[in-house]
Amino acid sequence: MKTIATIFLEDKRQIHIELFTEYAPISVDNFIKLAKSDFYNGLIFHRVIPGFMIQGGGMFPSMDAKGGVKTIKGEFKDNGVNNPVTHTLGTLSMARTNVRDSATSQFFICVKEVPFLNGQYAAFGRVLDDESMKIAIDISAVPTETVGHYENVPVRPIIISKIAIHEE
Repeated sequence: MKTIATIFLEDKRQIHIELFTEYAPISVDNFIKLAKSDFYNGLIFHRVIPGFMIQGGGMFPSMDAKGGVKTIKGEFKDNGVNNPVTHTLGTLSMARTNVRDSATSQFFICVKEVPFLNGQYAAFGRVLDDESMKIAIDISAVPTETVGHYENVPVRPIIISKIAIHEE
């Protein structure tokens, strides 16, 4: 049985992702808990970089951070965790600061293979289909601006309506 996350965007597009509980159970459990509590509703993809990734799950359209989430252990090789998932096209991974165990709610989707992230970030899923991947790539290419100290912010907010979890 597969665990699937569907990211519903305000503009009615959807990104479907398989979650890898067997490789990153802490990250997956955290993501599922937040999704099921509607934590992600109304947040945005606040950092998008063509040829790299799209990041979301922690900021409101106003660029104010949504807090209140405890940090989790970083499930990646350089932090002592055997997680073989690599950062290829479509990989879902936890965002974090330079502190290894600092991930909370923010995640990113790779829109290209980015091997320099392997072993450094907790990869915990992968985009399931070509249409979902096209949407992620399209998001990475939208016009961006700098807002305060945040760079690569979409000029028009890309809003997450909801993230739903189901089994297949």
